[in-house]
Amino acid sequence: MNRNSILINVGKYTVAILFLIISIIPFIWIWSSAFKTNMEISENPFSLPKKLHIENISEVWYKGHFNIYFTNSLIVTIPNVILVVFLSSIAGFAFSKMKFIGRDILFYMFILGFTIPVQAIIISLFYDFQNYGLINKLSGLILAETGIGLPFGIFLMRSFFMNLPNEIYNAAKIDGCSNFRAFYSIFLPLAKPAVLSLVVFQTIWSWNEFLLALLLIQSENLRTIPLGLMFLKGGRYTLNYSQIAAGITVVSLPLIIVYLIFQRTFIEGITAGAVKG
Repeated sequence: MNRNSILINVGKYTVAILFLIISIIPFIWIWSSAFKTNMEISENPFSLPKKLHIENISEVWYKGHFNIYFTNSLIVTIPNVILVVFLSSIAGFAFSKMKFIGRDILFYMFILGFTIPVQAIIISLFYDFQNYGLINKLSGLILAETGIGLPFGIFLMRSFFMNLPNEIYNAAKIDGCSNFRAFYSIFLPLAKPAVLSLVVFQTIWSWNEFLLALLLIQSENLRTIPLGLMFLKGGRYTLNYSQIAAGITVVSLPLIIVYLIFQRTFIEGITAGAVKG
């Protein structure tokens, strides 16, 4: 390895380490603030805690009702992710491999969801859900998030299935597989990287979703984590920064865990082992 190559590698690693430090500093700051008192934060917001005040987490969890908000977010996020991944996978397979009348038109109608911001439909969405009795119900929030998450999910899964060779689908049909059998037994296992990527994306979006929850949820005992974080305050006129940091810590840790579990799947080959020779 010559000198230029060594310098290039050193430069790459230096830039990567620099971006890593920039990315991780906000997490360290928030997480350390979660175990400090308000006085410590006021005196030196960037210092490490002199003593770990675990009671900040327990106070937010119980007195701040984050145990309820956390459960509500799980009730909303898990079904939402399952529905979006399942429906997007089936639709993506149909739009990429099956031939039927109006296939491309129907696909582009779904993709139009990318061009319409949630804010543009929020009023009509509220009145429609009110007419169907879905206001202030977690089931209504699940349906709303599923509908808004489908365009991206369908686009992602269709793009993945389009890159799989058509010979796989044709061979399955020659062997007598139905469309669903070909999807479930052959294409879905090959789609593991895309499916798990969609799981991560949809989990992060659903867990952090604020506007729909603010619109559709009115009762305190049905609030999700983002709503609970908005209403978290230490007094009537002053904010309790240590409790807010503790609340942010509670909110962020599940997402980081999900990402760490599934991040390796992002670099798996799309058609690894599907076609040889």
